[in-house]
Amino acid sequence: MVSFDLKEHSHRRYNPLTGEWVQVSPHRAKRPWQGQIEKILPNSTITYDPSCYLCPGNARANGEINPTYISTFSFANDFAAIVADVPEGEVSINDLLIAKSERGICRVICFSPRHDLTVAELSVGEIKNVIDLWKLEYESLSQSELITYIQIFENKGSAMGCSNPHPHGQIWAQESIPVEPLKKQQHQLAYFQKNGKTMLEDYWKIEVEQKDRAVFENDHFVVLVPFWAVWPYETMIIPKRPMANIAQMNEPETLSFAQAYRSIAIRYDNLFEATFPYSAGIHQAPTDGLAHTEWHWHMVFYPPLLRSSTVKKFMVGYEMLANPQRDVTPEWSAERLRSLNEIHYKQLLKTV
Repeated sequence: MVSFDLKEHSHRRYNPLTGEWVQVSPHRAKRPWQGQIEKILPNSTITYDPSCYLCPGNARANGEINPTYISTFSFANDFAAIVADVPEGEVSINDLLIAKSERGICRVICFSPRHDLTVAELSVGEIKNVIDLWKLEYESLSQSELITYIQIFENKGSAMGCSNPHPHGQIWAQESIPVEPLKKQQHQLAYFQKNGKTMLEDYWKIEVEQKDRAVFENDHFVVLVPFWAVWPYETMIIPKRPMANIAQMNEPETLSFAQAYRSIAIRYDNLFEATFPYSAGIHQAPTDGLAHTEWHWHMVFYPPLLRSSTVKKFMVGYEMLANPQRDVTPEWSAERLRSLNEIHYKQLLKTV
């Protein structure tokens, strides 16, 4: 009788952070691809673009002039999706048609004055500057009585809808807790109440012990492909010390976070020797004045590429109608990422 094998047989995996399931179908990776092939956009080769609204000294869409910054730079989003001056209101018809006003603040974070770089090509020190700015923004926004949740994120590459190649990210701070963090809030709280410690403290220790899905580890952080990963090369950065939010990091931890962030960004680019697109973001505790000892903040990366730099993973059909599905196991993806060089491929090409 054939024994069940996670690496070979179709199965479902549970995500304890959200309470959701993902369908894993390892055998489907063997099928030939006759679907859409993406065009590879050339990397920017200019350090300064006079037409870029994020480059130092340039005018933005609203006419304001950027300072000639030499490190990082943040400003209020000129096209904010959520704004503070929305009148408070609510609509409810038979408890079926429900709408509520939502107020908030949107910020843009420029990672570097260089137009042609990405996180993968920044130094550890330069990435630490970005994280330090995130911490400052978080601390400032969390003081507002208006704000209950702060979402820090980065969209990298046109495949993820990024409208400007200049290295940057965003922060959306708002009145309510969004859907994904709210699910994680509920499940982490239930776990903490039952076990007296955070879910991710127990989880990262399992991953380090098993080694199957771990990609990178230093003194303070672990980078891994989650057991329940949905996207082919999805990863998560988890601090070893339980912390509710990024502002609680000390200096050594902040530096270690920068190292972990850089490591996975380089591995992504090296995978297909191309600028690797992804959406990444930090999930952390609400800013509602409570301690939230149940929270263990973490950073997630959701990249769309599957087989090469030109083949995307689409969430369609079954994924939209039933639940997410993946064609390769998280263990397989982790092994590929783990085996990659931590020196960026562009640097390796220069030495050849």
